Amino acid sequence: MSVKIRLTRVGTRKKPYYRIIAVDSRKKRDGAWLENLGVYQPLKQEDEQVVLQQERIKEWLSKGARPSHTVKVLLNKKGIMIE
Repeated sequence: MSVKIRLTRVGTRKKPYYRIIAVDSRKKRDGAWLENLGVYQPLKQEDEQVVLQQERIKEWLSKGARPSHTVKVLLNKKGIMIE
């Protein structure tokens, strides 16, 4: 099973709110996920936009999970380096 770290939308219309999740890569965007790893709120202030569980994300990355492009950008902003 290939695991991806990606976003799933849970916000209402015109109020986007995303969860950062670990999910099987074959599942659809809003399908069943393995673990919730954080949240991304694009309408909040810059310092409040991203809340992450850094230890769990590092553990998933060490197990071979692949982040999506958007999640990779968010992780780099928070200082979690990805090779």
